[in-house]
Amino acid sequence: MSDSRSAIDWDSARAINRENWEDRVPLHEKAYGISDLDDPNHLTGVIRTDLAALGPFLPDSTVAGLDVCHLQCHIGTDTLSLARAGARVTGVDFSPAALASAANLAERLGIHAVWVETDVLEARAAVDGFFDLVYTSIGTINWLPDLQRWAAQVAGLLRAGGMFYIRDGHPALYAIDEHADGLQLRYPYFGNGEAQQWDDESTYAGDGTVAHSRTYQWAHPLSDIINSLVGAGLQILRVDEDKTIPWRFSPRMVEVPGGFAWPESERDLVPCTFTIIARKPGV
Repeated sequence: MSDSRSAIDWDSARAINRENWEDRVPLHEKAYGISDLDDPNHLTGVIRTDLAALGPFLPDSTVAGLDVCHLQCHIGTDTLSLARAGARVTGVDFSPAALASAANLAERLGIHAVWVETDVLEARAAVDGFFDLVYTSIGTINWLPDLQRWAAQVAGLLRAGGMFYIRDGHPALYAIDEHADGLQLRYPYFGNGEAQQWDDESTYAGDGTVAHSRTYQWAHPLSDIINSLVGAGLQILRVDEDKTIPWRFSPRMVEVPGGFAWPESERDLVPCTFTIIARKPGV
């Protein structure tokens, strides 16, 4: 794996990233444990964790009966878990292959969902209607260069009084050298608008490799993430940071309930994820 700064434009970076994500689809269909969803009561671990965090802020502590828009939904396993929890779901992604996989899975499971192919930064123009909850989790906004534009899409999709939820990898975690023998900073915490260029044939799930190994990602400090949502008119209701993450970010991480974490002696030194719950003011 290598990392370098790049002044690549968004359209070019997006096209290259989409090739990479198209390649990931068949790998993730094998690695995600999709067959577990054959059990009609099964929800993904990500959704079980996120619903527990969201519950206190939702009507009757549930997404049942709510219109939910899942941004950057990939192959739809979490989207369909939200539907199983009672939501009316719309999944948004920029990968045609991912959405085809999601649609096939939904049909096989007999779950109704709407799928929209669009750049998340154009979501408001591409998606019909308004939503009680806009949801995104996990490994998402590091793929986007412009958080103000992203937050504007979120706010535009929400109806008055609607909720926004995000759980994602912590910017402090992303600054750490994942291959170092200890906790060592290597990558920028603060973004300067330039992309980080990566060349990596692996993905975060499974053992296969992709044909298109180059990707572009952007660093965003936690302050920028929060301030982008505030700037879009949302009220921040809660911010949390956690010591576990759903994928093995570093080979040194150990498996724990709920995902992966640093060795116990280091676990209190750096956060692995953050969670933000916000609300669009109104009735």
